Amino acid sequence: MEYWAEIVGQSEAVDTLQRASEPDAVVAHAWLITGPPGSGRSNLAFRFAAALIARQESERAHVFEQVRARTHPDLGVLTTQKLLIDIRAAREIVTTAHYAPAEGRYRVIVIEDADRMPERTSNVLLKALEEPPERTVWILCAPSEADLLPTIRSRTRSLRLATPSPDDIARLLHERDGIDAAAAERAARLAQSHIGMARRLASDPDAMARRDRSVALALGIATLGDAMRAAAALMKVAEADAAALTEERDAREREDALRSLGLAPGAAIPPQMRAQIRALEEDQKRRATRSLRDGIDRILTDLLSVTRDILLYSLVVDRDAEQPVADPGIEIINREQLTQIADRAGRWGPERALAVVAAVETARERLGRGITPGLVLEALFAGIIAVEDA
Repeated sequence: MEYWAEIVGQSEAVDTLQRASEPDAVVAHAWLITGPPGSGRSNLAFRFAAALIARQESERAHVFEQVRARTHPDLGVLTTQKLLIDIRAAREIVTTAHYAPAEGRYRVIVIEDADRMPERTSNVLLKALEEPPERTVWILCAPSEADLLPTIRSRTRSLRLATPSPDDIARLLHERDGIDAAAAERAARLAQSHIGMARRLASDPDAMARRDRSVALALGIATLGDAMRAAAALMKVAEADAAALTEERDAREREDALRSLGLAPGAAIPPQMRAQIRALEEDQKRRATRSLRDGIDRILTDLLSVTRDILLYSLVVDRDAEQPVADPGIEIINREQLTQIADRAGRWGPERALAVVAAVETARERLGRGITPGLVLEALFAGIIAVEDA
């Protein structure tokens, strides 16, 4: 089972996919892998895809390298840098589903973020699932089954992932990536079992510093002026985080595109090739927009963990306690901010703390509806001030 070793805390799912990918197995033509963000849906989907494509088990690791790079001829991937997967992209991938495998046992099509398909796009996919080609396997990824149309769900085999424990993630970071045990534990705890974010917090000091700054800004709000300044500052934090994620990737993509066109880096682009480079730049701009929104959502998720800590602390600790209780008998995510958490819990009490938790959840919902991120943050922090003054 060494091939599946990087899949954390999903032993039942791994066993199921290992059996399904064996040479003599009868494979379902469509799978739906669901699980909370950070549970490893995409990683598991691509490993399963490579296992299905490989003709022999000994070939899986090599095939996976091609699958991970999106270069294997028997792999199709449908994803988006926008808020929704458009219908044109769905039609294009459905067309390729009818191609016979070029090298492997199956042609596999992975749809990341299948929950981003509106109904019209889903109906395009539905027709392909109703009449599946013999040697094509679809793998859809989404947070939950409820995020897809019932007609789509009914034509797939569902595989639900559990939330990995922080201990499992910390162990992976320590044993595989060589991260110091204490740093791995802290990153796994603060990432709230999101594998990708835990790895980033553990390996990138700037990412951890940005998270610490986000939490400090939120906990430092005392007036409406503080709230507006914090909203502006957190926008800058999110922009810096998004830039750190996209700049290197954008430069690498542009260099690869120029090389594929036979141009040296820095060379003038002939007029007949400018449309291709322009299309790449437009995709990168869309990705930057989505990356910024994802960054704001990560900040809101971090703030939700802090307000959750305040709420739980207020429920179990006497509000009149003069000193923070180091071990209140509950799992505090943000242990490094225990003093501020205890202070807010004493000032708010359970009722106000619950109101702030609800306000953060409302902010995430508004962000998901496409409301301007700056307005979302301003409304959230103004709401927190209202709770303070209540």
